[in-house]
Amino acid sequence: MFLEFIYPLVKYFTPFNVFQYLTFRSAYAALTTLSICYLFGPRIIEALKRLKVGQAVREDGPQTHLTKEGTPTMGGLFVILSVTVATLLWQDWTNSKVWVTLGAFLAFGLIGFIDDYLKVTKHNSGGLSAGAKLAGQFVVALVVMLILYFSGEKGITNLYIPFFKNSVVDLGVLWIPFGILLIVGESNAVNFTDGLDGLLAGLLILVFIALAILTYLSGRTDYSSYLGIPYISGAGELTVFCLAAVGACIGFLWFNTHPAEVFLGDVGSLSLGGVLAVISLIIKKEMLLLIIGGVFVLEIASVVIQVTSFKLRKKRVFKMTPIHHHFELAGWAETKVVIRFWILGGLFAIIALSTLKIQ
Repeated sequence: MFLEFIYPLVKYFTPFNVFQYLTFRSAYAALTTLSICYLFGPRIIEALKRLKVGQAVREDGPQTHLTKEGTPTMGGLFVILSVTVATLLWQDWTNSKVWVTLGAFLAFGLIGFIDDYLKVTKHNSGGLSAGAKLAGQFVVALVVMLILYFSGEKGITNLYIPFFKNSVVDLGVLWIPFGILLIVGESNAVNFTDGLDGLLAGLLILVFIALAILTYLSGRTDYSSYLGIPYISGAGELTVFCLAAVGACIGFLWFNTHPAEVFLGDVGSLSLGGVLAVISLIIKKEMLLLIIGGVFVLEIASVVIQVTSFKLRKKRVFKMTPIHHHFELAGWAETKVVIRFWILGGLFAIIALSTLKIQ
């Protein structure tokens, strides 16, 4: 909004020229979301308490988690609110990529909201049935992929592999089901990771910072040419969204550190997870996302391994999944698990960014 309505006034007031700079708008998008979360977070938490929107805790999980019963959930609402407001204020409204990203973000948030609402009204940790939740995710992912596929973007169906400069293969129409699986898979992987105080928020900060760097580089002809990565016209504007998400996650983490005052809920984890995949598809970093979000991959892989092993061998590989609970039951304190997973997430992000020159 500022770019459309304030920047044209530069002829009357020269300092308004700063609104044309992507770095300025991205930085202030982060400050906007951080401020909104910090200022309105306590009020939203109190409102959730009054509405008795409390978290139901699994009885078969770590016994230390039983004390968290009733802690307000659906804290993702003020993450979604702040990111939406900041994006609308600081983005270029003529950029279609940002609208697709924001639309997917809100759509996945709606699915998560319905799931959380059913959980708190039924007072159990079930929520939406697995089939209904997956169906909603697949529908949203399909719509996003069709929009991207028919956008006419050059090379949109090319698949790039880390450590290789040129695209490995043009998937053609198969890029649509590939993208659907990536979006749904990433959304659920992030959702599985949301199980300990501060764990997911801290990891998302690292992932969105990495994506902000990639969107900025991909949207510039000079940097993308130098690094040998595909130039994506208009992708730079996604930096605004990514840094807005960073600010929101930092603001949320203020209230989510151990012992948590509020939980993200599916409304936050599904929306943030889904949008990570959408951004990676737009900037042609689909496979690199698996490295950037390596912890998310480990979390969902542990669930798949556990379920498969139990069905085939009637034996469990881990004490409990997702894998962060395995380490808790092995004797690690919750804060130790969180911080060590943050360190691992940082290493994955650094490795992913290093591939830009190792190709």
